[in-house]
Amino acid sequence: MPALSPDALPAALERGLAPLYLIHGEEALLALEAADALRQAARAQGYLEREVLTVEGGFDWSQLTEAMGSVSLFASLKLLELRIPGGKPGSEGGEALQRLAEAPPADTVTLVILPKLERVQLSSKWFAALEKAAVVVHAAAVSRQQLPGWISRRLKAQGLSLSEEALSFFADRVEGNLLAARQEVDKLAILHPGACLDLDAVRDAVANVARFDVFQLSAAWLGGDTVRVTRMLDGLAAEGEAPVLVLWSFSEDVRMLLKLRQGLKDGRQVRDLTRELKLWGDKQRLAEPALRRIGPRTLMAALADCARIDRLIKGVEPGDAWAALKALGTRLAA
Repeated sequence: MPALSPDALPAALERGLAPLYLIHGEEALLALEAADALRQAARAQGYLEREVLTVEGGFDWSQLTEAMGSVSLFASLKLLELRIPGGKPGSEGGEALQRLAEAPPADTVTLVILPKLERVQLSSKWFAALEKAAVVVHAAAVSRQQLPGWISRRLKAQGLSLSEEALSFFADRVEGNLLAARQEVDKLAILHPGACLDLDAVRDAVANVARFDVFQLSAAWLGGDTVRVTRMLDGLAAEGEAPVLVLWSFSEDVRMLLKLRQGLKDGRQVRDLTRELKLWGDKQRLAEPALRRIGPRTLMAALADCARIDRLIKGVEPGDAWAALKALGTRLAA
């Protein structure tokens, strides 16, 4: 069965509880909400005892075996939560998780909570076993493109709506900070119950709580979004991000496009180059169109700019590194 989105979980819970659930993904708010929804559904259906195991350094996996076999003294039904915040159970833990997947405990709803997983974990035997046996909820990050729809659904649930202009403004103000986005939605519901809000109302009410990282920056300039690139660089500078990390992101992606160009010129297949250059997610979708938009001369000039910005950061050459980074990003996005 394919993984559920957090939004789809409540409807699945209404159809009845499964013996085993797995929640994983990078968006902590959505994972937390999904786990809360499961806990509420379990309580409503008589799972009154709750046992929580957290896998940290030196964790004794026999605790899981004992928890799976223990009989509750206070209630006939139990919710067992296994939290693995590091996402790496190790060999002993992997075997224990496979046993759990093969035979979930009776009279128990078991919830395994994992963070964002790398390809190594996603291809492991223990994850494959859990994925096959459990109801899987993937708390994936909400992209900038998805964010207006996510906000709109949250507002609708609160009886609110926004004009298209106001919705776009709202998304810009909370990008990369989903918890703050939820808080701003709740605030609007208190300030303007049942209203259809325009840009002025939202501008007055919604705080600027956007958070960015250098990996989002790659998708912005590869996608040709000049306005977003400028906004993100301003945000990264204001948040105190190290300019050397931003420079590294630019230079790595410029080199990636040059390697992609050379590979295509040599007659190689995009699929093979995607694997070789480790293009996943947004980069896989955006790299080839970006290469068609940005010519080789611009890319070579960008590498020279990266070398100059490196000298600015090190103080070898006078100038403003952030201004130079903004000029580079704008040129690559144009």
